[in-house]
Amino acid sequence: MLRVAVFVSGRGSNLKAILTHTDLANLIKVIAVFSDKSDCAAFEIAKSFGMETKVIGKGENKIDTADLLSVLKSYNLDLIVLAGYLKLIPLEVVKHFENRIINIHPALLPSFGGKGMYGMNVHNAVFNSSAKVSGATVHFVDAEYDRGKIIAQRCVDVSDVNSPEEIAERVLKIEHQLLPEVIKAFAQNKIEIEGNRVVIKS
Repeated sequence: MLRVAVFVSGRGSNLKAILTHTDLANLIKVIAVFSDKSDCAAFEIAKSFGMETKVIGKGENKIDTADLLSVLKSYNLDLIVLAGYLKLIPLEVVKHFENRIINIHPALLPSFGGKGMYGMNVHNAVFNSSAKVSGATVHFVDAEYDRGKIIAQRCVDVSDVNSPEEIAERVLKIEHQLLPEVIKAFAQNKIEIEGNRVVIKS
């Protein structure tokens, strides 16, 4: 069974999509949920599923960034999933868990990515560009925001939307499908790196 940690910063809808996805029930075990915010709404979802929660930061009962790698190593993790986590992962963590940290991004990378491009910032940019298609991307995490190799993408038509909020709503539905599917592929050892390409085997 794949041992997974999930990192979150917001309401946790992608976390819930992972925890309620029937195909993952016998394939993965979410060991702990981490956040940079002690009042993170996603923690309520985690606790309702009996998950351990950890806050990254300075102060009592928090994990200092300098100690994060040792804490993660103690869980004997197979995969780290960033599901709406807004902070850059420390380089030593990225190196130790190379090709074992994935992120879901609410646009079709490499467009509309990078520092500051998260949440409604992304959907506003997509809307203002007059792009006709948006979607979601799951990619490996490296030392830079949204630059790791792309694992999977899914498109959604946004040619008829009237607001960034409409884009956000459509993309979120795609995210909730795509992220669990990629995690399932990891659990089944179907993800391979061939040269500069990431391939999901059938």
